[in-house]
Amino acid sequence: MPFPKPYADFVQRFRVPGGFVLLAVFVWLSQPTWRSIGIGMPVCLAGMLIRAWAAGHLAKNEQLAQSGPYGYVRNPLYVGSLLAAAGVVIASRHAGLAAVFAAAILLVYLPVIQLEEEHLRRLFPEFGEYARRVPSLWPRLKPAGAARPFRWPLYRRNQEWKAVSGLLFAVALLVWKAGTRR
Repeated sequence: MPFPKPYADFVQRFRVPGGFVLLAVFVWLSQPTWRSIGIGMPVCLAGMLIRAWAAGHLAKNEQLAQSGPYGYVRNPLYVGSLLAAAGVVIASRHAGLAAVFAAAILLVYLPVIQLEEEHLRRLFPEFGEYARRVPSLWPRLKPAGAARPFRWPLYRRNQEWKAVSGLLFAVALLVWKAGTRR
């Protein structure tokens, strides 16, 4: 579903400040228990591992990433983020947060993915063929990309520690709230 470019440009600029708004809503609404945290955290961990794997294969604007998780899905960083967010929502024990995160995905991240893929089409002539072979968000069962090793320098250059830090902060808030529940 194509989004109008002005809207997609706006939400791309808004997504970081919007993340702080989502964090405030999350802190306010979450009602975690130790059990919900125990169920949600493995889902978060799976998402963060996918993000880390993707970051070690991504040389932004230099080479079209097709190895590692990019052989299964075109947007593994977003798939990882979606899983991590799902884990946080599970841990938070609040159905309203599921709706808030779903709206953010539909109204913010899908237009951002559209813009990023348009950028990749302009930058890499082979992107069209790659997009025909590899789905955007729902992974294929067998990789379609080249086999290349994970590279730690790419992981560090992509500053994946920022996503890990954000998740650790969210988890700390959940643990704090679970510990203060009576």
